[in-house]
Amino acid sequence: MKSPKSYLSTLFSMVLLSVISTITVSVEPDDLGFIIAQPEDLFTDGARSEVIYGDPSQPGLYVMRITFTPGSGSRPHFHSTARYITVIKGTWHTSWGPKSDVYNPVDMMPVAEGTFIYQPPEGHHYDMAKDEEVIVQIMGMGPVITTQIPQPVIIDSPTRR
Repeated sequence: MKSPKSYLSTLFSMVLLSVISTITVSVEPDDLGFIIAQPEDLFTDGARSEVIYGDPSQPGLYVMRITFTPGSGSRPHFHSTARYITVIKGTWHTSWGPKSDVYNPVDMMPVAEGTFIYQPPEGHHYDMAKDEEVIVQIMGMGPVITTQIPQPVIIDSPTRR
């Protein structure tokens, strides 16, 4: 029989795979190597994440945009390489540092549209859009590996009557 921790790990892997499968590259360079991506060129086919330049799984620079729908976000994790983030639209909410090892959406800092964030390599964090759609642009050097931070398993006990 699998432990609750094993079930959570499997569930998380399935969710992560579905998010990764939404990443598409739809912006190709022109004959001279320039890329000019108009808003209508991005987020084709309903994708929520889109790589604009490069490939996060390969060596070199990558640029991607992620759209968070209201109430969506990540759980505690970290990346193997630094990430450079600009909030393009909306108010993003984030938590970082040792306190972010345990998910607590109440203890998140609002980050206003236009804000720049630097996430150092292996900097623990999580983030989300609370009440509105949020678009962030993330740049970094690949290959990047994202590691989820295991969360404590909370087991509800039956109430005695």
